[in-house]
Amino acid sequence: MNLSGPEFIGYLASALVIAALTRTSVVRLRMFSLAGSITFTIYGSLIGSPPIIITNTAIAIINIWFLRKEFAGGSDHGIDLGVSHIRADSPFLHDFVDFHLDDIHRFQPNFTIPEGDEAVALLLTRDGLPAGMVIGRRVGNTLKIDLDYVLSRYRDSRLGRWLYGEGAEVFRADGYTTLSSSGLSDTHRKYLESVGFKPTTEPTAGAQDTLQLQL
Repeated sequence: MNLSGPEFIGYLASALVIAALTRTSVVRLRMFSLAGSITFTIYGSLIGSPPIIITNTAIAIINIWFLRKEFAGGSDHGIDLGVSHIRADSPFLHDFVDFHLDDIHRFQPNFTIPEGDEAVALLLTRDGLPAGMVIGRRVGNTLKIDLDYVLSRYRDSRLGRWLYGEGAEVFRADGYTTLSSSGLSDTHRKYLESVGFKPTTEPTAGAQDTLQLQL
């Protein structure tokens, strides 16, 4: 099949829009949709179709607006991010972890819910809905994080950067001075380093896998 230039661009735009609908991440959905709308605008210009140009220009502007909020993060930009304490033996927490366990083990393969009085659990929320979990154990003034998990649809929207930045007051209010976590997978380790964790210099077994954040 021989395609003209405009036809090729039209098919490409359609493919990008279809690809957007297959994304689980809100950010990636918006980015593919933005690429598709821009490509459709070019297609509309080539074939001289004002309705296509107007519609897809509007869609592009909407996508840019929402992507700006996603990348900026925080309530000042129209996204309500929050964190709340939850009991480590809460049925909701166990159901949440069980449902997402396969995805959790992709990044933290040895995770199990800690037990005992030292167990700590925090529910991450976005616009009032569950968006992730932080689960760990209190050791003095240090929170040893066993799980730092965000749902795939919000994983690109900097929820972690907010939690360990503006949202870190929740840890300080509980008396923590240090957060400690192990980057057992390359992906998880890179994530921890991107939000401010640094490798520890403690000469203890497994120290090369441990990262800390001073509050």
